Amino acid sequence: MPRRLSNSLAADIHAALLEYVGTTVFLLLGLGGIQAAAAAGNATPGTASALTHVLYMATAMGLSLLVAAWLFFRVTGGLFNPNVSLALLLVGVIGPLRCALYTVAQLAGAITAAALLLALTPGPLSVNTSLAQGVNVAQGTFIEMFITAALVLAVLMLAAEKHTTTPFAPIGIGLTLFSGHLFAVYYTGAAMNSARAFGPAAVTGFADGQHWVYWVGPYLGALLAVAFYTLLKHYEYWTLVPHQASVDADKSPPNPVDKLKKSDGGGTRGSRDGDVAAGRSGGRQSDVASAV
Repeated sequence: MPRRLSNSLAADIHAALLEYVGTTVFLLLGLGGIQAAAAAGNATPGTASALTHVLYMATAMGLSLLVAAWLFFRVTGGLFNPNVSLALLLVGVIGPLRCALYTVAQLAGAITAAALLLALTPGPLSVNTSLAQGVNVAQGTFIEMFITAALVLAVLMLAAEKHTTTPFAPIGIGLTLFSGHLFAVYYTGAAMNSARAFGPAAVTGFADGQHWVYWVGPYLGALLAVAFYTLLKHYEYWTLVPHQASVDADKSPPNPVDKLKKSDGGGTRGSRDGDVAAGRSGGRQSDVASAV
């Protein structure tokens, strides 16, 4: 095996192992928050509204991704999501081997997180994703598609695209996950991540026959996000609002007060010039009248 290929394979394997750790950390924290919310609601019924429950779950997942992604951002990229891995493969950020290894690592990390959660907490596992009553599979698939597309687009625009705020990408990505949960956690459980749905389902035995929704929807969302990102790149989106990411103070708008002063000054000078011209014209007319 050539030395370069060997080094690349070793790096991909090492990155995948660390991606497994990162995915486990992310989902143990995030799903742990959801498990705690369910346990608290069961222990003391009526103490929190359904709206508070939704907000708690959204906050748990959003903050967990923010923290875990920031911790592993410079280690593996902090993907933790097979759908994001596919998107980064399609835009050329990672290669096919790393994408495959990352996907396996992310699924394994999700299973590990769910198993740990089941072992560490009393009672049944309460973190499976499922469609709410009245939500059909088509609605669930498209909800998952759109919210996953938003998450993948956040990764592409904030992390894959390099700019002055790229180091802060985990904040925007975590907030995107939080927003997606606010919308969809009631309707679909807001997986936004096939591994997040797969881990608990694998541990509990795939009791829900609609699990395929959490593969089809998120992968369609990844393709949608990549298509939109490709369109933005093709039309050179950065030229639409030039210098938007610049840190050069000279690219800032001028001082509005200075602009007003210049405008007033120009108007005064214009008035004075007009008065002088009128005076000269009037004087000439008077001289002509006197001569006649």
